[in-house]
Amino acid sequence: MTLPPNVYDAEPIPEAARAEIERLLQTGDLFRYTAPENAPVTLLEKEFAQFMGVKYALAVSSCSAALFLSLKALGLPRGARVLIPAFTFAAVPSSIVHADCEPVLAEVADNYRLDINDFETRLDDRIDAVIISHMRGHTSDMDAIMRLCDARGIPVIEDAAHSLGTTWHGRKIGTLGKVGCFSFQSYKLLNSGEGGILITDDADIVARAVIMSGAYEHNWKKHHAQTDADAQALAEAFARWQNQLPLYNLRLNNLSAALVRPQIAEVARRVRDGRRNHDYVAAKLNGSPWINVPEKLGPEERAPDSIQFNLVGMNDDEVRAFEGAAAKRGVKVQIFGISTDNARAFWNWQFMEAIPDLPQTRAMLMKACDARLPARLQLPELDLIAEALIRAAQDVMGNLRAYA
Repeated sequence: MTLPPNVYDAEPIPEAARAEIERLLQTGDLFRYTAPENAPVTLLEKEFAQFMGVKYALAVSSCSAALFLSLKALGLPRGARVLIPAFTFAAVPSSIVHADCEPVLAEVADNYRLDINDFETRLDDRIDAVIISHMRGHTSDMDAIMRLCDARGIPVIEDAAHSLGTTWHGRKIGTLGKVGCFSFQSYKLLNSGEGGILITDDADIVARAVIMSGAYEHNWKKHHAQTDADAQALAEAFARWQNQLPLYNLRLNNLSAALVRPQIAEVARRVRDGRRNHDYVAAKLNGSPWINVPEKLGPEERAPDSIQFNLVGMNDDEVRAFEGAAAKRGVKVQIFGISTDNARAFWNWQFMEAIPDLPQTRAMLMKACDARLPARLQLPELDLIAEALIRAAQDVMGNLRAYA
């Protein structure tokens, strides 16, 4: 049996980064505020904002840090209630708790997207903000979400850690809400090992976030905007908030920025190849009666680097058996609800004061599978992965039943 490929290695860092990395190693100039101007982190912020078509960007130590700073920059009161999808990574409710706020969970459907009816029911006058996690790159109905939140004056933060390159009606995910937050962790589209960035068109929000990220004294003067008018608005906001806010020291360093900057030029290619790979494998998996890959929503163009699918007609024992059968065939599958202590299963978020009963989301997570599918894979490798998953389902459910 030919084993499927290793899906855990990231793409090499582009050669263009090497000269800058060597310069930084020679000078030891790793702190973002050491250089008088044009430090790698400063340039990354400028280039990322241009790429996303927004006024301001702030690079920080992680996407979790970006979410935390976004909440703090909104000026929410202690104990503010923040509504989120129940299918997300534990870092999202953790960032809310860290910001002295309270996570409120909404049901998610079996297509991994917010149940809009449940979301609307929970979006009452006690909700102060919303974080929409585009979990694993799956975009919920942003038309409905923004309409509901705008009507109530509730700010929306987009957790776009998995969605760089995704669009909704042609608009880039991360630019629809008040703030967009992205990840540079190794398994994301841009890789610096760790790191993140937030984007916004609101000068007051980014000024508050910059200061709280650790721009002490007048280091905020080394943050820039896209136009002179935007820069003036930013300078006025900094003047309002100087010495008014605590410092959390969540900065990105120059070495991480040097790793990320040349990768921005690779995003379009990675998105194209990732979408090709996902759709190719999805078409094969949907030929099995035991596997279903949900369709995307109409306005969405995805940028996937993994594939999620639901197991159909299997009980809990058969679901566990499928996980083992796939592993024997060389494909590691994570089933969110049965993987021990999985950080994406909401009942494991024991740091929350109260964990709600969310039967729809729980049922989905008990049969929802996740497998990595990086953009660098080629069609013969994708065939091996798809075949292994289909055969694993047949191993559990039986060939005769599969083809009946």
